[in-house]
Amino acid sequence: MDRLQAMQVFTRVVDTNSFSRAADTLDMPRASVTTIIQNLEAFLNVRLLQRTTRRLNLTPDGAAYYERCVRILADIEETESSFANTGKGPRGKLRIDMPGSIGRMIVMPQLCEFHSRYPDIELMIGFGDKPVDLIQEGVDCVIRVGTLQDSSLVARRIGVFQGLTAASPDYLELHGVPHTIEDLQQHTAVNYFSSRTGRVMDMDFVVDGKSIEVKMRGAIAVNDAEAYLACGVKGVGLVQIARFMALPHLRAGELVEVLPQWKPLPMPISVVYPHNRHLSPKVRVFVDWAAELFERCPLLSGQEDAEQRCLPTATPKSSAVKHGTPDVAGTAEVVV
Repeated sequence: MDRLQAMQVFTRVVDTNSFSRAADTLDMPRASVTTIIQNLEAFLNVRLLQRTTRRLNLTPDGAAYYERCVRILADIEETESSFANTGKGPRGKLRIDMPGSIGRMIVMPQLCEFHSRYPDIELMIGFGDKPVDLIQEGVDCVIRVGTLQDSSLVARRIGVFQGLTAASPDYLELHGVPHTIEDLQQHTAVNYFSSRTGRVMDMDFVVDGKSIEVKMRGAIAVNDAEAYLACGVKGVGLVQIARFMALPHLRAGELVEVLPQWKPLPMPISVVYPHNRHLSPKVRVFVDWAAELFERCPLLSGQEDAEQRCLPTATPKSSAVKHGTPDVAGTAEVVV
């Protein structure tokens, strides 16, 4: 029996709370995972896991063995990496997850740079706005917006999320431009609802240093950031969207910012990873690269710069001429 492999399989079964998910994340047949755990228990002559139809539970011996395995595997990885990095650099499969809009607009266009630096890292990138259980799903790190709530995770802040309120020129021509928070009661919004809770998210504004929420009526509610933005561009209603997503459409005249003096509350953008993976060289280099990438993008590093080199430009529409050039200077759940 390969005891090191058995430790790796056992810890992954515990982390994912599933033989099947452990097998998937390790690229192994489920039968092999089951056999390895059975052989390990026979070798140690103890029961490590109590199996029920719904979940797995560690026995007291299993909990003690798990804690030691985690320390041993971390020490081995750190030792191997200290030698491997002197020659070839970090290697292996790296599973990450991020909001689709950040992935498609910020990360993916620069991904060749990361691959050039670290050709031996195989990236598996997931896009989604739903919360990800890093441990159970075998994800190494995620990019998320908002304040970290889970104390079992580590978060490194890499940027600042700043939103704005906008509408299409056609919508504003038909319904007028709101000039105060109270004016919003006469307007229609595109509503965004949480994929996790189903709750419609109210618009948020910072007024006199305090964040206030405004509930608005709307005929359409979506739970996808790109669909939400598309509704705003098509004139369905007011939207409150990330500046980095809105900027190409502001430049093209497809959106106009409203109430620029009362912006939504800024929120941190962080790379989040489990405590027991903080020593992984492949995670460390990705986190460092992501921080560097976001620092180069003024929209996401907290700088108020109208000319952004990190984003594409949308194709102008005829309405831009009619309404003039808009002013662009101007885990909590957010629209990303």
